[in-house]
This record gives sequence, structure tokens and C-alpha cells, in this order.
Amino acid sequence: MDFLTKNFAYKTMSMATLISRASSEKLNDYFFSLNEKYYLRSVGTNPRKDVANFELDFPQLTNDFKIPRLFTDSQHFSSVLRIASAGIQMWTHYDVMDNLLIQIRGRKRVVLFSPKDALNMYLLGDKSQVVDVDNPDLSRFPNFVKAKRYEGILEPGDILFIPAMWFHNTIALNFNVAINVFWKHLDSKLYNSKDIYGNKDLVPAVQALEFVDRAVKRLDELPAEYRDFYARRLINEIQNRVLNHTAE
Repeated sequence: MDFLTKNFAYKTMSMATLISRASSEKLNDYFFSLNEKYYLRSVGTNPRKDVANFELDFPQLTNDFKIPRLFTDSQHFSSVLRIASAGIQMWTHYDVMDNLLIQIRGRKRVVLFSPKDALNMYLLGDKSQVVDVDNPDLSRFPNFVKAKRYEGILEPGDILFIPAMWFHNTIALNFNVAINVFWKHLDSKLYNSKDIYGNKDLVPAVQALEFVDRAVKRLDELPAEYRDFYARRLINEIQNRVLNHTAE
């Protein structure tokens, strides 16, 4: 699945139909073709306002699954049920919250990249433009080969901790059921209050990016040789005052 080109369609069906189709090797009923695949990412009661909460959204299943409490109740953000057909691959992205990926059924391959490789990920918002991490288009994304890749296979019962800002790409190796649990490990005021998915950039970061956008527009008012000089000064300021300080 590619969220940048949105090569998918939203459909409504019963949970029984979804599970039947997603787990079938050969479809009897379908929307577009015999080869179509299915993916569910649970949402809250009001998909535009409410975060997903497994215990509230699926009360009949709460006795079958207990969320690991590695955080206080006030830090808990969301718990998301995910169901996928074999072969479903999710786009590479990062989340601003720590989360657990809990594998319940099926096997899943997970590929991770460190936040330190952000400059090699060709970001568009929180998503990487490199859709195929196994066969990247190096004519468009030559620096992607510099990103260090971490890969593993999740079996039923495995739990993977994915730290905030780590890029991740997953593929269901067969019919898959999993639950993601997100929590706020930073001061709540840093998070976007309207974020229901846990992937909106932190408020100070958004403000900083807006400042950069305004700075670039101001630099565009200068003649080329001046624009280049002051752009390099700006980059140097950020490296010296932010990146080098963080590295320490």
C-alpha cells in the first residue's frame, strides 16, 4: 500500500466478511479483481475525532487480550487492531510516539531505519517516498542505499517495541492479525491535540518547519550568490546549534 499515490480504496463490510476474504487464498466475492487484498486499521467511534481504543471498540474481545502496561493510564494514547491479507505491505513512515507492535496471528516482516537516516529516506511529511524498500529506484533515490536497514520476522506472540521517530515498513507474510499500542512518553503539550493517529509532528517541530519555510522564501528574494551564501550560513547555524548538540 502506498499512501502517497493512494493505490487503494475504502470499503465497508462486516468483520466476518473482512476476515473471510482477508484469510482466503482464493476469493469467491470481490470488489475489483480476484487478486485484491484487504487491510483493516481500526478507528474510533467517530473516525474524524476519536482515537482507536481496542478495549472500547471491541469489548467482546477484551478478555482475550490484555494491553501490556508499560505506561500510566494517562500516557496511553491508542490501541489499534490491524487485520491484513497475505502480501499487504505498508508504506515506510515514522510515528511521533513510542509503540508496541503485537503480533497475534500470522508472520510479519518488519524493516526499520534509524531516525539518524532521515536525510536518506526522501521524506514527504511523515512518509518515505521510497515505496519499495527491497528494490528502490536508485535513479530517483540514490542516497537510500546509505540508510542502515534492520530487519526481523515477527511470529504469533512476539512483541516489537518501535521507538518514536524510527522508520518502519511491514509486510504480512500470510493472513495477519496484530495490535499496535501507542503511548505519550513526552509532555502532552508537545503533541498535536487533534492528532488521532499518533503521526502528526510535535508542535515545536511543526513551528520550526514553518520558520524554515518562511526563511527559504525570504532567501529567495536575494540574488543567487547572496541566497547561496546565506543558505549555507543557515545550514551551518542549525548544524552547530542543534545537530552537533544532539549528538553529544
